[in-house]
Amino acid sequence: MVAHPRSSAWPKTRDEHLEMEPTCQACGTKKNLSVHHIMPYHLDRSKELDPKNLITLCEEHHCHLVFGHFTSWYSYNPTVREDVIKWLERVKNRP
Repeated sequence: MVAHPRSSAWPKTRDEHLEMEPTCQACGTKKNLSVHHIMPYHLDRSKELDPKNLITLCEEHHCHLVFGHFTSWYSYNPTVREDVIKWLERVKNRP
């Protein structure tokens, strides 16, 4: 995997995303958040700043690694948004 430099607009895009989606979409925490690219931008550079390609996941409970990357930073989850909706519902209704 070749590293691609971030767009200079990334910090603003990230901040705007976190304003609109300020909690981890998998567990609901507000701690140690990451803005995850659903389609990795190294695979499709046009998606780096696309708001529809972003989801908030946390490092606090490893949601970024687990849900966003299937526990491998070399992988990605194209159905992450659907997967976290189901998981968050389970978290909210846990016994």
